[in-house]
Amino acid sequence: MPAQKTIAPTTAVTREKLIDLLNEDLSREYQAIISYVNYSQVLKGAQYMNIADELAVHATEELAHAIALSNHIDYLGGMPSVTPKPVKTSEKNEDMLRFDLENEKVTIANYRRRIRQCDELNEFAIGESIREILMQEQDHLIALATALGVDPPNPGIAD
Repeated sequence: MPAQKTIAPTTAVTREKLIDLLNEDLSREYQAIISYVNYSQVLKGAQYMNIADELAVHATEELAHAIALSNHIDYLGGMPSVTPKPVKTSEKNEDMLRFDLENEKVTIANYRRRIRQCDELNEFAIGESIREILMQEQDHLIALATALGVDPPNPGIAD
């Protein structure tokens, strides 16, 4: 008789856990808003002016993400976070763009996982909303990588 494959049980996410995770995502969105607003104004040099304008657009998109996440958290019965993740600053243009690139990479990995968690809870509408956010975050990642002259990194999925 062939050996049976055992499938490791997945840790089921609860609504309460999803609220906590979405609040972490919300704190990352606040971080992105602050960094994009700041960096868009302090980037120096003619070669960075188009990038600065693009970062200002990213800031408004991140605000829309924060509003959507707050709505989902409220729908699930939670209280939306009001605390951003820490924002790194630098006087070097390239450092600022690298900070944003790394933040987008982490955000994308987390959103990929969050979509699966929403689907596990049959919260398909929230998952669809996050998919739309994810598309914009991937656009941000590509724009930042292009500005830095590097290939977009593969974010994978957060653990």
